[in-house]
Amino acid sequence: MLVALAAALLSGCGAAGAGSAPDGSGRTSDGVVTVFAAASLAEAFGDIGRGFQQDHPGTTVTFNFGASSALAQQIVSGAPADVFAAAAPAAMTTVTGTGRGPAPRVFARNRLEIVVPPGNPGDVTGLSDFARRELTIALCEAQVPCGTASRAALAAAGVTPLPDTLEQDVKAVLSKVRLGEVDAGLVYRTDVRAAGSSVRGIGFAEADRAVNDYPIATLAGSRAPAAAAAFVDYVLSGEGRKALAAAGFDAP
Repeated sequence: MLVALAAALLSGCGAAGAGSAPDGSGRTSDGVVTVFAAASLAEAFGDIGRGFQQDHPGTTVTFNFGASSALAQQIVSGAPADVFAAAAPAAMTTVTGTGRGPAPRVFARNRLEIVVPPGNPGDVTGLSDFARRELTIALCEAQVPCGTASRAALAAAGVTPLPDTLEQDVKAVLSKVRLGEVDAGLVYRTDVRAAGSSVRGIGFAEADRAVNDYPIATLAGSRAPAAAAAFVDYVLSGEGRKALAAAGFDAP
């Protein structure tokens, strides 16, 4: 699913430009910028990527979306990437701790929501329902940011969950709910918003106890350092923040 999503985003990004010189307008033209980004950023970064390319003719942004922890390991193992945007500081530290770039900057915050299928067949009202044995529950794996946040929120509520499936990233949990394979899951509110009427979101007070900071950084060894830095600047700009807010992210 993530591969298909990335391909769809790339198809809207235009052709790659050549060269690494300014385009005459003071804008950077460095060819292709490869951005590794948390799965929950797919919709917002799709919009940001298109806006960035319009402002930087000749530069193409390609995305690799996935679980932040998995992306961090790919980068450390040598995967070619120019920018990393993670859903939690811990995943970023895995990369920046190896000296692969400058200090990251937090550009957004996100919080969890309970997600259920339309009609809420399991009659889920809060986190306490995640301990009901008769329900089928999906959570993110513990090592990925949405899993860490989920367990923090459940602990704050004093709930020991009984998950039936543990997924590799937040989009996989959302897919289980959307397809009606589970009664409930925990995802980011941005994912609930992106899913529209295909799911229903339920807020809960403990979400304030598990808010994720999203850091972004350029990476050492980038093949397009000027364009990578320009992309980070665009994410942090007014236009970038507008796209993030429209997707449901909070400002840092």
